[in-house]
Amino acid sequence: MPDQIRVVVADDQALLRGSFRLLLDSEPDFTVIGEAATGVEAVELALAEKPDVVLMDVRMPVMDGIEATRLIGERAPDVRVLVLTMFDLDEHVFAALRAGATGFLLKDTRPADLCTAVRVVASGDALLGPSITRRLVAQFARIPDAPPRADVAALAPREREVLTLVASGLSNVEITERMQLSMATVKTYVGRLLAKLDARDRAQLVIVAYESGLVRARN
Repeated sequence: MPDQIRVVVADDQALLRGSFRLLLDSEPDFTVIGEAATGVEAVELALAEKPDVVLMDVRMPVMDGIEATRLIGERAPDVRVLVLTMFDLDEHVFAALRAGATGFLLKDTRPADLCTAVRVVASGDALLGPSITRRLVAQFARIPDAPPRADVAALAPREREVLTLVASGLSNVEITERMQLSMATVKTYVGRLLAKLDARDRAQLVIVAYESGLVRARN
């Protein structure tokens, strides 16, 4: 994680942008380097300033947060996007993760938890808890099974086991307990999965696991 986490706040409501800026700037390890009122502005700032994290609202004029997230992922892959929304069951959560978002957060999250979330995302980890995993399961329960991916089929048995547990929403600590492995070994497995499956974080590993048929959604 960088010593100073540089953040862009993207939200079409000026009051919310100001509140997020005040909160983050009050922390010694955060610097808000810009604000965006539209998805277009968010992309422009991300490309020009290369922040560590973009706090991205889903619903914005001109270009929504989903498309902005996709463009940032394509043009500035080192910039992490933490998506903000008002509703826990927002239909755009799945689309945001597919677009390359590294995390998902409710706007009514406690201030301390928001700061923690930004730090988690800036460190390179994904903010993907069990509740988000359940939404992904529900989404995949509604779509036809996709043909298996060759790169998933080529994984070693232990790698497939770790991927299955990641797709179930387990943390590294929980995986170490389930598989009776050391934390270093689990981190090595997760790192290999990210490299072999060309995934940038755990959120995309979950999607790969379901899309490949390795994990099946249950109605």
